[in-house]
Amino acid sequence: MGQVQDKVALVTGGASGIGAASSETLAREGAKVVVTDIDEAGGQAVVGRITGAGGEAVFLQQDVTDEARWQEVVAETERRYGRLDILFSNAGIGIICSVFEMSLADFRRQTAINLDGVFLSVKYAVPAMRRAGGGSIIITSSAAGLRGSAGLAGYCATKGGVRLFAKAVAMECAAMQDHIRVNTVHPGVIDTPIWSKVGSGGVASRSNTPIDPKQLAAGVPTGEVGTAQDIANGVLFLASDASSYMTASELVIDGGMFGGGVPRRGWVPRVGEG
Repeated sequence: MGQVQDKVALVTGGASGIGAASSETLAREGAKVVVTDIDEAGGQAVVGRITGAGGEAVFLQQDVTDEARWQEVVAETERRYGRLDILFSNAGIGIICSVFEMSLADFRRQTAINLDGVFLSVKYAVPAMRRAGGGSIIITSSAAGLRGSAGLAGYCATKGGVRLFAKAVAMECAAMQDHIRVNTVHPGVIDTPIWSKVGSGGVASRSNTPIDPKQLAAGVPTGEVGTAQDIANGVLFLASDASSYMTASELVIDGGMFGGGVPRRGWVPRVGEG
């Protein structure tokens, strides 16, 4: 028996990186996984790996800022699998830019995906989870949601907002005694394909130059960058009954950057979607 055997999970931003690793991990541990992303080819590839390994998954294309699509995705999840037990609200973008140079359009775009998308995910997942008798919601924040960082003011605002939004929703669910838990996961510097997408929609910067995350290892106390699987392991824990007494909590997975005091110079928190 897997740790999430026969549960139904919905993962946004599931086509690559943390979202892909989490989708595959949840499926390997027995969940039926609905993978969503704007990247259809990437999402279908993830589903192909899951089904090829004997798991069960389906891909649904989704822009997380589209409210009508959220209603469709949740309805299709329930139609196909009969319930929704786990939401990993992971989709997001990061824009590396001085706040004094950032356009209002970029600020609003980042906010729409990182905050509005999370709001919509919860708004439409919670009723489905209540129909199922409870569930676990995991939201991707960031190390940048715990401390400010130069060049990431807009991103920090959204990820800090996600952190407190999750806590407030957790308190609402607790007050309803609906058996729905809400927690955030906070990755540090994680080696995922998102770093190669600088300027192409996943991550943007003024230099438009891809970033090698391994160059940021000097800012991590352990001297190493993390992997998508490191975060997926944490997501599995929060999704499973092993964390049944956890809600409104933060799971920080960052190689000690924040638990160990002030990071060394030269680090940049993880940005971009999972």
